Amino acid sequence: MVKNLVIVESPAKAKTIEGFLGKDFTVKSSFGHIRDLSKKNLSVDINNGFLPHYEVTPDKIKVIKELKKLANEAELVWLASDEDREGEAISWHLIETLKLNKDKIRRIVFHEITRVAITGAIEHPRGIDMNLVDAQQARRVLDRLVGFELSPILWKKIKPALSAGRVQSVAVRLIVDREDEIKNFSPVSSYRVAGRFELKTGQGVAGLDAELQEKFESKEQAIAFLNKCMTARFTVEDVETKPVTKSPAPPFTTSTLTQEASRKLGFSVANTMRIAQQLYEAGKITYMRTDSVNLSTLALAMARDVITKTYGIPYVKTRQYVTRTKGAQEAHEAIRPTYLENQVIQGDVSQKKLYDLIWKRTIASQMSDALVEKTNVTISVSNTREQFIARGEVIKFDGFLKVYFESSDEDNGESQEGMLPPVEPGQPLTRVQIQAIQKFTQPPPRYSEASLVKKLEELGIGRPSTYAPILSTIQKREYVEKSDIPGTVRDYDHITLKNNSITEETKTEKTGYSKGKLIPTDVGIVVNHYLLQNFNNILDYNFTASVEKDFDEIAHGRQVWNKMIRDFYGSFHKQVETALSSPEKAKGEKLLGVDSHTGKNVYVKLGKFGPIVQLGETNNTVKPRFAALKKEQSIEKITLEEALDMFKLPRHLGEYMESEVIVALGKFGPYIKHQNAFYSLPRQDDPLTITKERAIQIIEEKNQKEKEKIIREFAEDDRIKVLKGRWGPYISMEKNNYKIPKGKDPLKLTLSDCLAIVKNTKPSKSKRKRKKT
Repeated sequence: MVKNLVIVESPAKAKTIEGFLGKDFTVKSSFGHIRDLSKKNLSVDINNGFLPHYEVTPDKIKVIKELKKLANEAELVWLASDEDREGEAISWHLIETLKLNKDKIRRIVFHEITRVAITGAIEHPRGIDMNLVDAQQARRVLDRLVGFELSPILWKKIKPALSAGRVQSVAVRLIVDREDEIKNFSPVSSYRVAGRFELKTGQGVAGLDAELQEKFESKEQAIAFLNKCMTARFTVEDVETKPVTKSPAPPFTTSTLTQEASRKLGFSVANTMRIAQQLYEAGKITYMRTDSVNLSTLALAMARDVITKTYGIPYVKTRQYVTRTKGAQEAHEAIRPTYLENQVIQGDVSQKKLYDLIWKRTIASQMSDALVEKTNVTISVSNTREQFIARGEVIKFDGFLKVYFESSDEDNGESQEGMLPPVEPGQPLTRVQIQAIQKFTQPPPRYSEASLVKKLEELGIGRPSTYAPILSTIQKREYVEKSDIPGTVRDYDHITLKNNSITEETKTEKTGYSKGKLIPTDVGIVVNHYLLQNFNNILDYNFTASVEKDFDEIAHGRQVWNKMIRDFYGSFHKQVETALSSPEKAKGEKLLGVDSHTGKNVYVKLGKFGPIVQLGETNNTVKPRFAALKKEQSIEKITLEEALDMFKLPRHLGEYMESEVIVALGKFGPYIKHQNAFYSLPRQDDPLTITKERAIQIIEEKNQKEKEKIIREFAEDDRIKVLKGRWGPYISMEKNNYKIPKGKDPLKLTLSDCLAIVKNTKPSKSKRKRKKT
């Protein structure tokens, strides 16, 4: 008999909580949401107040059965899902699905999984907050309506199997807009002048590096200035020293944690959230989905004690930060360690790294300001008005810098300021060398996952619980990909004045290189442009942010959720009907030019199975030729020459074993065809240049691998084979695979054994996940 049943969202959390409660409590997990809208149909009753129709997800039927049995036996059922909209909805769905008696329900919430927090929650239960449930339902229903009505338009107007989402489409727009900015950016060059000087000090001769305040627009101006410097005297004109105070960054929110973990640890947003969830469920940190920078009174006291004991009283400065994020919602704390006295924890390497980051940020936020002395030395040039400036800084009191310093996306190492030698006004300087280096303005940087989250937060789009799913969705749908851009090499001028002579060099640098940034795919660009043309309001940043505010209003009980949906749906549905009735299709088609041999136009566009090039017009007399783009090619960047190369395929390489060897380009990329068998071309091989010898090598390697897979064959029936697989031996028959029962030796299977297994066993489903488009 169960006295108290506690239901949480995850097994890890259940295990941690179970350690804090006595034998009268049984803790079980719902494994997240137990029911949702059906995947097969709309599941929203548009004519009846947009009422959602939920169904238990197939993988939760067994969980529901167990929970229902335990709930019926229990005196009290404690619903302990997270205190946010999703968590509140999970508790409500549990009540509805398990048909729980309201008298035996207790809803409890906590921001950290500690003994004090759990026992405190048990002492102060509350009811279900239907405002939070309604806010979650409003988001779910609105997103379902948008996705369900927009997706068929994309199938009809662009290509099958596409899908659209309200927030995800806006995120794609940000990335496409940024790519357009980069494409249209024209760099402007200028000449930055930097000098190396020497001066006499009590310890001998010291060096002093300084930079000219002004930049020159042309090479001629830079050289003219260096010519002046050849005969000029250089003097310290002014030494300005001023104290500067540096304050620590506030404790982490979801957004700032994902940004800093990306910069300092190289973690993706999804990875950061996964590790943070593990730390939370193990009782190591507070709730990880929050937009609050607030710390509890208990946390402030813990921080003060730790800093006093570790660093001393001068390092203590208690602060309470104010949340300024647009539309900040639930009254959570910032992300912090549950026990600040624990500087290190047990766990895997990633958990330790992320915990260390959170601990340092939390402790630093409650430490004294750093006191820095900044020094600017102005150097005059006797025969011109331009001046050099040398900058340096000295840390007089390190304060919070003893523990932590926040990084930024713009950190590039160029602005580091070190110590300067002692100098006085009027002191003469000796010129060592002066250099004028050509510099180019830079285009805006592509978004990383972390900087995209930052931008979404700035615009008021999405919430802490939605950032990781947004990024995951746009990449799974292949609208955006995370990849490296190799960049290009360009020349720049490097002019040096040394030993009373000026030398000029042309040097090279790599520009446009980026690693692990978000780049729109051809499909993403075409879908984005189509949606902007036909559903501009849905992709409007202000509109998307205002919808988030509506959800917040619903969560606070100031707006009725289905009225908000009704106000949106009327005009949206009319746009859908207009788009469906239009004959216009979106293929992102571009005319690249004319093939000089045939005189036919060459186009690039989006086809049914992805980007293609087309030679000739579509008409009733002569069909055009088509070729699929290679993975590294795109509609935006392919040239006419590259497109025409595509029509050099298929190539006949000659004969091998009395059969033709052909290399061609198919739906899934380049391949070799030989004796009616197909062999995928490895990424490093180019179908346009591959030799017959290399093709034969690929064929033989693949055939050898196939032979090594065979455990048994049967002369009486060549349809049946016993093969080695990635997950163990199996039987193959007519393109179906069958699992071999335990206890059966694959080497001893007879033909009749195999046929019996095939007859009595269902074919195995492929474990390889298909990519969604």
